[in-house]
Amino acid sequence: MKSLLKENDKAEVIERLRQIKPGSQRRWGRMSAHQMLCHLSDSFLAVMGEKAVSPATGLTQRTLLKWVALYAPLRWPKGVRTRPEVDQEAGGTRPIEFERDRRQLEQLMERFGRPPRDFEWQPHPIFGVMPERDWMRWGYLHLDHHLRQFGA
Repeated sequence: MKSLLKENDKAEVIERLRQIKPGSQRRWGRMSAHQMLCHLSDSFLAVMGEKAVSPATGLTQRTLLKWVALYAPLRWPKGVRTRPEVDQEAGGTRPIEFERDRRQLEQLMERFGRPPRDFEWQPHPIFGVMPERDWMRWGYLHLDHHLRQFGA
């Protein structure tokens, strides 16, 4: 099972991330490739406690949906709405400069996966409180989902 805890898996997503270009075409959704970079950065910042995100959770999301999303052998569905604070057409960070924003995302990925942590995990807006193993799985799957969105 792929996870940011595994160096090979982390190296794989970084290589795929570097394949994304400003003109990369989406296969689904509304975001541009540049907006996607900012969305992923915002998502990491939120769970590291550096960007406020409103919760959208209940018992079913924190248990059954979380298990299915993180551990069932299924790809995440296309078109699921995100929280407004990490939606690039609402309250998400606006793209500035593509390469700078990509470097920031790579730095956040490294910080997210590197112990000792210099942050405290914040509850995921949908899945709630999670142990490190689940965070590392979520990080990989979220990156994978959006990289596939742009053919990488």
